[in-house]
Amino acid sequence: MSNILDQLNAPQREAVTTINGPVMVIAGAGSGKTRALTYRIAYMISEGVDPFSIMALTFTNKAAREMKERIIKLINANDARNVWMGTFHSIFARILRIEAQYIGFTSTFTIYDTDDSKSLINQILKEMQLDTKVYPAKTVLARISAAKSSLYSPEDYANDAEIQETDQKAKKPLIAQIFQVYNDRLHRANAMDFDDILYYTNVLLRDNPNILYKYQNHFKYILVDEYQDTNFAQYLIVRRLAALFENLCVVGDDAQSIYGFRGANIQNILNFKNDYPDYKLIRLEQNYRSTKTIVEASNNIIAHNKDQIKKRVWSDNEQGELITLLHAATDSEEGVMVANSIFHYKMSRQLKNKDFAILYRTNAQSRSMEAALRKQNIPYKIYGGLSFYDRKEIKDLLAYFRVVINPEDEQSLLRIINYPARGIGEKTIERMMVFANERKTSIWQCISNDQYPQDFNMGTINRVRDFVVLIKSFQSLQGKMNAFELAKHITNSIGIIKLLKEEDTPESISRVENIEELLNAIMEFSDQQVDETTGEAAQVDLVRFMEDVALLTDNEMKKDDKEEDCVSMMTIHSAKGLEFPYVYVVGMEENLFPGILSLSTREELEEERRLFYVAVTRAMTKLTLSCAETRYRYGNLTLSEPSRFIEEIDDKLIDRPRKANFHGTSSFDNERRSWGRSPFGSGFKKASETPSRQPAAQPTASAPGAPFEASNSDLLQEGMRVLHQKFGEGTIISLDGAGANKKATVHFDSSGTKQLMLKFAKLKIV
Repeated sequence: MSNILDQLNAPQREAVTTINGPVMVIAGAGSGKTRALTYRIAYMISEGVDPFSIMALTFTNKAAREMKERIIKLINANDARNVWMGTFHSIFARILRIEAQYIGFTSTFTIYDTDDSKSLINQILKEMQLDTKVYPAKTVLARISAAKSSLYSPEDYANDAEIQETDQKAKKPLIAQIFQVYNDRLHRANAMDFDDILYYTNVLLRDNPNILYKYQNHFKYILVDEYQDTNFAQYLIVRRLAALFENLCVVGDDAQSIYGFRGANIQNILNFKNDYPDYKLIRLEQNYRSTKTIVEASNNIIAHNKDQIKKRVWSDNEQGELITLLHAATDSEEGVMVANSIFHYKMSRQLKNKDFAILYRTNAQSRSMEAALRKQNIPYKIYGGLSFYDRKEIKDLLAYFRVVINPEDEQSLLRIINYPARGIGEKTIERMMVFANERKTSIWQCISNDQYPQDFNMGTINRVRDFVVLIKSFQSLQGKMNAFELAKHITNSIGIIKLLKEEDTPESISRVENIEELLNAIMEFSDQQVDETTGEAAQVDLVRFMEDVALLTDNEMKKDDKEEDCVSMMTIHSAKGLEFPYVYVVGMEENLFPGILSLSTREELEEERRLFYVAVTRAMTKLTLSCAETRYRYGNLTLSEPSRFIEEIDDKLIDRPRKANFHGTSSFDNERRSWGRSPFGSGFKKASETPSRQPAAQPTASAPGAPFEASNSDLLQEGMRVLHQKFGEGTIISLDGAGANKKATVHFDSSGTKQLMLKFAKLKIV
């Protein structure tokens, strides 16, 4: 084993060989944490520790499998297979099957997944004659899950005055009753849900001292990976099991605690010193993954957090390139700049697509990135989520648009005829399909002509008629509304956003954001459609947008092969534990990252900062940050400010852009100088502080009083006289928007009032 230890640095060796007593290993990003854990278990076995007495808890089964395989290779001992290694849920489910009789179950109990649980709750709601709009199954299940994670029984839940007051205010006073019936049904079915595994493990160890003592003696050595991600139930189980021998080794990084929304409690790792006063703290601070520039930047960022275990991560790697900062006028332009940057590095450095990763705060941000990568023919793969246009809520809304445009589209019609629920059940739909097929026509032809099977009752017929009236009302607005107006009207009329907001879960909130992003895409698409010969805005209907979407989705690349050469796209949460040579962190703006809902308390803001730390430390060779000056929100173009997190990085580590170029990988510094102020606020350097940059070109005229082209649209002002190639002379009435989307309303002397997109209009100042 000594030759194996020679492969470790001094702190890693200490973490591996200190096998007795409580130990906390604080492992900085890229510091070889998995290596230390693996070698520690191998060392313990080689030193004679019985593998059956070792419990190693991880957060993924994949991590457990890989660690076990590496241990076997290290020591050539199949005994390593006898280590109890796996996720919290897999290990504790194994214990519960052995001891099931003590908690009123049999060893063959079933574990319900989320869909099973929702189905059971819906059945209970139906029996209790409760409105599923008031008590959506997802919301009810989320409340029950949170209670179980806090080790609340149905009785505890019902007797907690604060919880009952919260449910009363939410107009859901019967959740406690539903919780009780739900638990009774699970028990009667000899079933547990996912949260029950931790809940009943705590009950088993709490109420059965003999069982607790049995497992305390069984597991003399306990290791916990990613300890910063443990919740209250997991913390309590580990503490109980380790109480007899206290041979507990926890490995983690408080700076990477990013799952508070799932119940993870950073205090578990911060308070380890209080739980075990005689503990040993070992810091793994050498980063083997990233360049010195990236490591220094990550240290700058996390230093702003108050709640942390101090460490100073360092690297012996090369200094590396400066961090690139991209500024864009819009989120679409941000996508273009990122795609162009990837293309540039690929070509100039002979890189593969899989060398690149694009990380974002929310799934909705993927849309503009996807569009830009498609246009560059750069293959990509979305991890931890579906392609934007493949997400259920997007497909549901697009199905409405398709039926409005083409009601003969039967697949889209079947998707939406009872969504949101309008009382048209599966049997009704199946009967209509048979009825239409018998007549060799479409379902729409039947229902729009009031033709129904004879066995349909009037209630069913009236519900189908209401659906037909709804679709026809949307169709009547085609040509009267532009694409965005009609799309927004349809969205509001069908009540999909209201329905999702009522669910009030993290998933439903994300779905609302995706729908809003789709509407933003339609507005943005509409804004970009102009007559390029005149610069005049073109009226865009929904047909044109859907045609554009169809072309995008029809050309979707196949993404079945895990090893295929694709750019990786994912949320930062999904990126934890991964690494890539080139990383782009996009959407670095206030109220987006950090998110607007994370600014009310220091604790929430610090978790957002830890999330940024995780994003930065995914990069090995090159890190690029990007932000947009404007972003569509709820169909409105809104100004954005750069994230405060950018300012927390030492300025010497950042290469700020030098010129504005829509088609390049730069920003709007030139335009900013002409404005005389930064549209991003005071956090960025003034032009006078960066003498290496070239001053903006000044407009010139061939002769005094002659018109000159306003190549920089920010020279234009309301009241100015301008000349247009087609419409002649006129006066600017108003200016709207910013950057590439800036528009002018001009009253021309001979042509009347026109609204022009300035990047196409080529106005000349008279």
